[in-house]
Amino acid sequence: MKKRTIRKHAAGKQNNARLGSALAVCMGAALLGACGGKSLDSAKGAKILMTISKMDTYRQTLADGAVEAAKANGASVDVMDAEGIIENQVEQIQKAVDGGYDAILCGTIDGDTVTELKSSSGELPIVFVNSCPKDKDLVKDEYMYVGSSEAVAGQYQAEYVLDKLSGKDEINVVIMKGPNGHSATAGRTKGIKRAFAASGKKVNYVFEDYADWSAERAAELFKIFLKTKRQADCVICNNDTMALGVVQACRDAGIDPGSMLILGVDASADGCAAIQNGEMAFSVRQNGPGQGKTAVEAALTLISGGSAEKMEGITEDGKYVYVPFEKVDASNAAQYIQ
Repeated sequence: MKKRTIRKHAAGKQNNARLGSALAVCMGAALLGACGGKSLDSAKGAKILMTISKMDTYRQTLADGAVEAAKANGASVDVMDAEGIIENQVEQIQKAVDGGYDAILCGTIDGDTVTELKSSSGELPIVFVNSCPKDKDLVKDEYMYVGSSEAVAGQYQAEYVLDKLSGKDEINVVIMKGPNGHSATAGRTKGIKRAFAASGKKVNYVFEDYADWSAERAAELFKIFLKTKRQADCVICNNDTMALGVVQACRDAGIDPGSMLILGVDASADGCAAIQNGEMAFSVRQNGPGQGKTAVEAALTLISGGSAEKMEGITEDGKYVYVPFEKVDASNAAQYIQ
């Protein structure tokens, strides 16, 4: 069995003592039959650095879940906000190496920088979160991704629309997308269109643009759409924040938001409240705390010298660990408001 323990860091010299200590812990655990990935005990005291592309409400829940899970396992997570600046994220990765950390959790700013981030990480394992790298950049038990299968969120949205508008032969759809190039934007949008295509319905995409997760940008774009005088049966947004921007744009224009189906993703507290009051129709819960917890468990497994291959939700190739999405509508929105 491959034995990883706590990895030797690229910085090297200041980590020899840490490595020796980790080996001793793992050897002691082995005597008890607990090492080799069967237990996370050998990762107690591990330090994990989490670099977030740009902190927002959802990513904060992910970070909180990671910090809590690490604490429960006798480890620690230090969270850093790269503020959307690639150079900051590279510097933070290098700090993980120089600062004696044992693993990295990374929500990338740009998927095209993953090669540079990996190069900067020395021999530390990276568990990517929130934004999925390209498949070629992932390696089993070394560079992994923890998240949710993004296409499923879009599929759930389209299925909701198809159910609610089952009597219509033709559906006019507006899509508000996240940032261009973000894995969630691509996956969720693809899931929407794939489900509609499979339905046999005539679907007209009357407006589609990138609103960059922003309520303000989504509101601005929807006001532009309203000027076209085209009709929309639904507005499907890649996240709740943009959906709430569309709700606000409707209010500003004197339109009842409940007169059309407005859908989001995340099941944020504000999104769920909007569902309860009838301004939004549907959301898909992306379990931020669950993703943070799972990402930490994957990292601790690698630090302890084990393989993540037995984790719940892991794909056959061992590169991805998926945390399920959950459908949220008026029937269950209250349970997601904290």
